[in-house]
Amino acid sequence: MATIRNPMEWVADELRQAARHAEQVGQSVRGSDAPPTVKRIDIADLKEALRRGAADFGACRTDVVFLCLVYPLAGLLMARFATQADLLPLLFPLVSGFALVGPVAAIGLYEMSRRRERGLEVGWADAFGMVGSPSFGAILILGLALLMVFAFWLFVAQSIYAMTLGPEPPVSIGAFLGDVFETGAGWTMIIVGTGVGFLFAVAVLAVSVVSFPLLLDRDVGLGQAVRTSIEVAWHNPLPVAAWGAIVAGGLLLGSLPLLLGLVFVLPVLGHATWHLYRRAVAP
Repeated sequence: MATIRNPMEWVADELRQAARHAEQVGQSVRGSDAPPTVKRIDIADLKEALRRGAADFGACRTDVVFLCLVYPLAGLLMARFATQADLLPLLFPLVSGFALVGPVAAIGLYEMSRRRERGLEVGWADAFGMVGSPSFGAILILGLALLMVFAFWLFVAQSIYAMTLGPEPPVSIGAFLGDVFETGAGWTMIIVGTGVGFLFAVAVLAVSVVSFPLLLDRDVGLGQAVRTSIEVAWHNPLPVAAWGAIVAGGLLLGSLPLLLGLVFVLPVLGHATWHLYRRAVAP
C-alpha cells in the first residue's frame, strides 16, 4: 500500500543519494590503481593494432555497423543544419572537428574489444558496458571536456572566417567556394584555419590517445589517465604522430561519400585504438 512520505524525509533521502553519487564520481576521478607504466612503441605496433582492429570489426561486424550508423547520420544532419542556417563557413570545421570527439564516440568499441580479448561474448548492447565501469564518472567528465574543446574549435573557426571573408554569411555555396579558393582572404582563412585546427588536433591526440581505453580498463583516475596518455605521446612522438595521421586520413576517406564510409572506417580505428593502448601501456 502506497503511503505519502514526509517531505523532509523525501528531501533527506534525495540528498543522501546525491551525496553517494557525488562520492562515486569523486572516487572515479581520483582512482585507486597504481600509475601504469608506459612502453616504447614503433610503426610495427601501429600495423599490428590496425590488423587486430580489423579482426575485431570482422568478428563483430553486424553489431558494430548497427552502432556506427549513427555517426554518418549525425554528420549529415549537422551538414544540413549548417547549409540551412547560414552557417556554411562552419561546414568544414564541423566535419573535420569530428576527430576531436572521435575518442568519445569510440568508447563502446573499446569495450567490445576488451570483452572479445577476454573471450567473452560480444553484442551491440555490450558497447554500453562502460556505464558500469568504476571509472564511468571520469570517462563522462573527459568526454564532456572534449565536447567543450569541439565547441571552442567551432567558435575559433567562425572567428577566423569573420576576420577574413566575413562577417556577413555567404550568399550561396558557389559564391562561398569562389571566395575561398579565388581570393587572398580565402587562402588566408584556409592557411590560418588549417594551422589552428592542427594545434587543436595535436592537443586532443596527446590527451586522448590512450586515456579512454585506460579509464575503461583500470581505476586510475582522470588525472592519471590524461598524464599517462601525454607520456605515451611524449615518449613515442613519431609513432603517435603517425597514428594521428592514420586517424585523420581514415576519417577523411570515411567522409566519402556523404560520410557513409565512417560506418567502416570508424569501427576499425576504434578497435585498433584499444589494441594500441595495450601495446603502449604495460599490463
